[in-house]
Amino acid sequence: MDVQKIKQRFGIIGNSVALGRAIDVAARVAPTDLSVLITGESGTGKEIFSHIVHELSIRKHKNYIAVNCGAIPEGTIDSELFGHEKGAFTGAHESRKGYFEVADGGTIFLDEVAELPLSTQVRLLRVLETGEFIRVGSSKVIKTNVRVVAATNVNILRLIGENQFREDLYYRLNTVPITIPPLRERKDDIILLFRKFAQDFAEKYQMPPISLTFESQQLLINYRFPGNIRQLKNITEQISILERNREISVEKLRQYLPIFEETKLPVLLKNDISGRLNNEFIFEIFKMRNEINDLKKIIRDFLMRYPDSVRTEEEATFVKKVYKEDTFVEDKSYVSSYNSVQENIQDTEEIKEEPLSFVENEVDLIKKALAKHKGRRKKVAQELGISERTLYRKLSQHNLLID
Repeated sequence: MDVQKIKQRFGIIGNSVALGRAIDVAARVAPTDLSVLITGESGTGKEIFSHIVHELSIRKHKNYIAVNCGAIPEGTIDSELFGHEKGAFTGAHESRKGYFEVADGGTIFLDEVAELPLSTQVRLLRVLETGEFIRVGSSKVIKTNVRVVAATNVNILRLIGENQFREDLYYRLNTVPITIPPLRERKDDIILLFRKFAQDFAEKYQMPPISLTFESQQLLINYRFPGNIRQLKNITEQISILERNREISVEKLRQYLPIFEETKLPVLLKNDISGRLNNEFIFEIFKMRNEINDLKKIIRDFLMRYPDSVRTEEEATFVKKVYKEDTFVEDKSYVSSYNSVQENIQDTEEIKEEPLSFVENEVDLIKKALAKHKGRRKKVAQELGISERTLYRKLSQHNLLID
């Protein structure tokens, strides 16, 4: 069966080359019994491809069971997939067949397969290798003839590196890979899908179909669609129901397109390991800055022991450029950029808890600098290697402001 006929049979809309390639692979592998791994972002329609594989295979008249692995609690996933015996656990009042036993001779679709616990992954690997499994609470080996089609929206190779997914299971599942392109890579298909959904909802709710102005079409085409086809369908349904004017302007359309902003800045979240690591990273930056300043002071003190007559030309230039009136003054050419970055980090990071020793040392340093320079903030900021803006914030934070 060619790609166009498969599109018509399974209601697939789109002329994307990558989409056509995925359909062709599914059609070619369907007559075999090879395991298939379908990868693609959430909402791209991965389950449709599992139907293609099943319906075009010799198993099409047998059972097809779709299982969302991420929706089943870890404590019951083994029972759901492989069944259990009476009394195997609390609440097991009778024996029960699992999906692999019910789907014998047919196809089982494991959606979100990366969510499977490691212990369940071992059981699944045995089924794929030998066609055997054991019910929970039993010692009897049961044979099954099931074709496995799996799907995931995450990078399994990354999970393998983090020891969260078995490498041997990955290669067993990934005998034939099918990759579904995200909607943002199918720009020419977006308007086709919108029109199809608009017509479907017009018939469903018995109202005229909505349409888009040219500007609205351009906005829709250039939107990233993090939720892919599922998101486009939901947006089309919302507009179909809520808007009285059936021609949608670009201003109206914007109200239905959520803004997903991406940022490269580290963000500190409460009770989050990444946040704690960010906090530690910033603390290390402060420590490094102080260590550099201390090193400069040591060099200054060492060079100041010798008169100008015995210093080399380079040493004399260094002392004259970096130090003035025997007071530590940073060279603005290389410090100003650091201060700018430091202020940006301090302004965008919300540090919930600082180590007590760090706070105490910081307060002590500020007090000493204030005393040394008799409260002159510019000199104090230079002494501490920070900007006056940052110094003012620190004074306010530690109740050191002087009227």
